[in-house]
Amino acid sequence: MEFLQAIGDWIVGFFGFDDLMEFLQNKAFADFLTYDGIRVLVRPLFPITLVLELTRGLLFKSFGLSHYKIPFFSYVLNAFIGKYLSLGMTVICIGFFEPKAPFHVSFTWYWFIYGYIVWEFAHFIYHYLAHKVRLFWCLHSTHHAPENMNLAVSYAHFFLEGPYADIIRASICILAGLPPAMLFAIMFIDGTWGAFIHIGDHLVKDARMGKLGNFMLSPAHHRVHHARNVQYMDTNFCNLLNIWDRVFNTYQPELDDVKVEYGITREMKPNHFLDAYFGEIIALAKDVYHAPGFSNKLLYIFMPPGWSHTGQHKTAAAMKKEAGIAEV
Repeated sequence: MEFLQAIGDWIVGFFGFDDLMEFLQNKAFADFLTYDGIRVLVRPLFPITLVLELTRGLLFKSFGLSHYKIPFFSYVLNAFIGKYLSLGMTVICIGFFEPKAPFHVSFTWYWFIYGYIVWEFAHFIYHYLAHKVRLFWCLHSTHHAPENMNLAVSYAHFFLEGPYADIIRASICILAGLPPAMLFAIMFIDGTWGAFIHIGDHLVKDARMGKLGNFMLSPAHHRVHHARNVQYMDTNFCNLLNIWDRVFNTYQPELDDVKVEYGITREMKPNHFLDAYFGEIIALAKDVYHAPGFSNKLLYIFMPPGWSHTGQHKTAAAMKKEAGIAEV
């Protein structure tokens, strides 16, 4: 009975119903218009949509349960480690950098717009480095390993990626004067939208979002980001507003004549969790071990994925050049 109770509690917690029930017991309906009220209402939407996506996919046989293997095991592992480390790093950064910020802004609607633009810049920096520095790619590659797109992919992360991301994002935002309350509100919005842009292409075929996609990062943009097509590699690093992708020329819309191929360029075992989780780390360790000289060993760690001391580079830039595609 205790085991069944634990399973029941986990299900309730996964869907966010525990927070919702507690809110209903202790708050008035008018409180749903507050930040906490909106948060508890929005939180169950993603897991419910995930279950609907999975159910529809199984009924129409558009994919198999194996497509959820990497995200599932990543979620189980990270649920006990990653999220607490990530929160801890955010709190540490706030405590360390807040006194050092040259100025502080108030939590008003106009400063919130400023704060979100700063957050997107910080997210762009973290995400860009995750693709351009091989050590950081080892932390990020698990998220790109699945060879199909569905909502569960938002759970596929190496446990150290969250802390690495939040150190960069929180540090930049706090130094830019954002109050902690605004930062956490933005993180909630960013996390919610960042999950939904992974919606499966079998559920939403055309996810360009019409005219909204001109300034918002749509699921179609993020599908491009997850592609291993040379045309699409290392593009669309933003999360909600694609402003910084346009500024730094990394913006790439989905093309009708280039079908997205999901996954990473390294040959790996399909839907194999351990390979997706540790494969890039093992590959980097082998390259560092076999590299001649200390400088080459360091270069393998900090140069982009695909760099080689032999000059036979397989970086995204080199592959685009070889294919005659201008790098964004």
